[in-house]
Amino acid sequence: MKHFFTSLVLVLTLASCVKKQTENPIVFNKITIETILKDSLLSIRAIDVLDKNSLSFAANKNTYGLYDAKTGKWLISKLNYDSLNLEFRAVANNNVDFFMLSVANPALLFKTGNSGKMELVYKEMHEQVFYDAMAFWNKNEGIAIGDQIDGCLSIIITRDGGTTWHKIACENLPEALKNEGAFAASNTNIAIVENKTWVATTTGRVYFSPDKGNTWRVFNTPIVKAKDTEGIYSINFYDELQGFAIGGDYTKPNDSSANKIRTIDGGKIWELVAQNQSPGYRSCVQYVPNSNARALVAVGFKGIDFSNDGGTTWKHLSDEGFYTIRFLNDTVAYAAGNGRICRLRFVE
Repeated sequence: MKHFFTSLVLVLTLASCVKKQTENPIVFNKITIETILKDSLLSIRAIDVLDKNSLSFAANKNTYGLYDAKTGKWLISKLNYDSLNLEFRAVANNNVDFFMLSVANPALLFKTGNSGKMELVYKEMHEQVFYDAMAFWNKNEGIAIGDQIDGCLSIIITRDGGTTWHKIACENLPEALKNEGAFAASNTNIAIVENKTWVATTTGRVYFSPDKGNTWRVFNTPIVKAKDTEGIYSINFYDELQGFAIGGDYTKPNDSSANKIRTIDGGKIWELVAQNQSPGYRSCVQYVPNSNARALVAVGFKGIDFSNDGGTTWKHLSDEGFYTIRFLNDTVAYAAGNGRICRLRFVE
């Protein structure tokens, strides 16, 4: 971990217990929002909590950064590569290095290195290439997913700590539906619990791997998916059985029909919840830590919503818009959106 922080700080500087299970339901009635980064030119959809004192992000305009919560200061830089205007919507860390992946052609995956700059570890060129999310199982093994090319989802895997990445052949993946991909809205299309992995798609399907991406199967869900702008935007699992996904249609953000689904069997069967009840479209959903899969927070450009009964009912907490959220603990989270990153404190 020391090497990881040293590497990321070096790059940016040179460039410029056991979980407590809550018996009583968590209750949040209000929220305080503190802006810790403001830049009107940035659209920030990918953040990563490194530890209790550090947060990283990557965004459009080639920009990425590291926040030190102890000092309240940022190290922010731009990655210049072949004069390209890069947009990053996927970030991850493996407790050793920080990774960021650009969305479109060419897809470029960078990691922190010992040379004092971000190092390119994967490049893919194709007119249809578009990567959406990234995550790690452990310090050696990670995954990134993107829209389909040649009849299957784009899935790349590393087994050596992110030094090399290899794309899974279509013959080893389920056949994709027409136009199937993922929404690069919040870097939460992938959920991981130990060796198990779930990937949510634009067509409302959930891909599942029980063995860190070696084998795959796919499950259907009842979420709304009739249009290209509909489908699953975000998925999260509390444990190996209990999961939640949210989406809808960002062009009709107040429509709350068939946009929230829940599973209690590891993703084989999904049920609609809070049908025709707020919230409508949201781009990110996360379980509150230590909530026994009862408490959830969903964010989108129309606001922040909270559930303490596993998603059956919801309370609107704020009209403040965000694209993505990550919890630091069971009352504090970081959220990012258009032009800002904020620290959120949830209060009873």
